[in-house]
Amino acid sequence: MSGIPTSLSLTPAHVAQVHRAIADGGPGPGAVLHSDADYEEWVGRMIRSHPSPGTPIMLFAYGSLIWRPEIEYVGETVGVARGWHRSFCFRMIRFRGTPEQPGLMMALDRGGQCRGVLYELPDDDIEGQFTKLFRREFTYKPPNSMPRWIKVETASGPVSALAFVMNRASPLYAGSLSLEAVAEVLACACGHVGSGAEYLLNTVTHLEARGIRDRNLWRLQALVAECIEHNSRAVHANEVASA
Repeated sequence: MSGIPTSLSLTPAHVAQVHRAIADGGPGPGAVLHSDADYEEWVGRMIRSHPSPGTPIMLFAYGSLIWRPEIEYVGETVGVARGWHRSFCFRMIRFRGTPEQPGLMMALDRGGQCRGVLYELPDDDIEGQFTKLFRREFTYKPPNSMPRWIKVETASGPVSALAFVMNRASPLYAGSLSLEAVAEVLACACGHVGSGAEYLLNTVTHLEARGIRDRNLWRLQALVAECIEHNSRAVHANEVASA
């Protein structure tokens, strides 16, 4: 670990430079949204397909569900999902981006492995919990983040867990991008709920608090900080030149 920085380069001060007040432009022309009946069908389908009936329902969180779960849970542990990795492969034209300046959000994409947090959900209202999750995680048709049962390894053995994985058939799938390309986007993009830089900082901070360090995210946060500082210097130079 020698020579590896132990503190984040990306700070709230960097995030403040990217944030700006933006009105919600809505779904946009041609967008098709999931209906109440669609969500009900998804909930029923995922409950019926649970691979281990009679066992607790587990939710695998790898990004914002860690720092903003918005559901009830009765237990938490760390687990590893093999065959999946965190990737900023979800292009955002709303929420944390705009059509004019799209952002990027993380999703679970195929390949590699991902260390994240497993939440055990209470068994008294699974339908209600799933409805909250699904309405939060996917809005448009086709869904960008697909609910799926995956295997997650824990210290007590493997478990089946609900996860939201990237739908590569979605028109918003950005594919595999370099960390440098992602950093340039996150250093600028902002939508009505906040910026990509804020999303990254929250995720890395809460992963670190649980002893989870994703080396790609750690490198990315440093690159985003560098990009924001570069952009700030460029703006200042232009202001001085035009004064």
